[in-house]
Amino acid sequence: MNHVIRNIQQTTIESLDNASRPGRAAPDELVPSRYALRVGEIDVLVISDGVVTPPAESMATNADPAVRAAWLDNMLLSHDAFDWALNEVVVRSGSQTILIDSGLGAEVPDFKRAGHLVHRLEATGIDLSSVTDVVLTHMHFDHVGGLLVDGVKERLRPDLRIHVSAAEVKFWEAPDFSRTGMPPDLAEIARQASKRFVKEYRSQLRIFEEQHEVAPGVVVSRTGGHTPGHSVIRLKSGGEALMFAGDAIFPVSFDHPEWHNGFEHDPEEATRVRIRLMRELAETGAWLVATHMPFPSVGRVAVAGDLFRWVPAWWDY
Repeated sequence: MNHVIRNIQQTTIESLDNASRPGRAAPDELVPSRYALRVGEIDVLVISDGVVTPPAESMATNADPAVRAAWLDNMLLSHDAFDWALNEVVVRSGSQTILIDSGLGAEVPDFKRAGHLVHRLEATGIDLSSVTDVVLTHMHFDHVGGLLVDGVKERLRPDLRIHVSAAEVKFWEAPDFSRTGMPPDLAEIARQASKRFVKEYRSQLRIFEEQHEVAPGVVVSRTGGHTPGHSVIRLKSGGEALMFAGDAIFPVSFDHPEWHNGFEHDPEEATRVRIRLMRELAETGAWLVATHMPFPSVGRVAVAGDLFRWVPAWWDY
């Protein structure tokens, strides 16, 4: 596995952005917040934006409360709120440096342990001005917020391309939260963040319908479900593959893929998408990285009877 996955190294960081600083934890970090791997000739860097703490019931709005509580107990998790990782990815393919999602930013002040993407990019040696493309899995506030932080837009390239599905942009013109389990305050934050994002970056949006090749071996495809325009990104190079699944797959999905997440705008379709993607991952053996899987969120999916099993990658040093 050494040729596929390795812990952050100076050589990898230099290939991402000719950085001169070593890839080590910053002084204020208890543990490393970035993890590097290669998919064939494509460099991938998973970056932790921190941790958000939504209400525990939001991970399974259609579950029997007793069954949900039993699952939380089995995982040694609180019944009130739980820690959700918030991961983004930087991809280097050819001459392009691609940021997939941008984290929380300052959109939810109550989530004090997240919103660190810009700081952690800098700690890694990646300057915002080196990013040529941004790909959005969808436009929830914890995916667009990093680009709404004061001063960020001015540091980005004027020719930055932001790839997002047409269905996603259309949906946020008049979003429907009637089938979600979002608390009203978070729904309003989501509404305002998406509106502000489109206003700020409209001229840089590169809209696609169903599928688009962002760079060699980097393809974004609309899945729908979580939001109408939710998309996943597949990387393929040298016989290796990785999927960034955004919010299609969550930690609980392996035991209960049928459980609806409270942030899903079409829960039934999201369930179908989730199962389809997990079957694909199990069949192909591709690596999985997802927004809310525990950092570094690198692993594979295996079939376990009628369900699935998460097989995390061994950290390589």
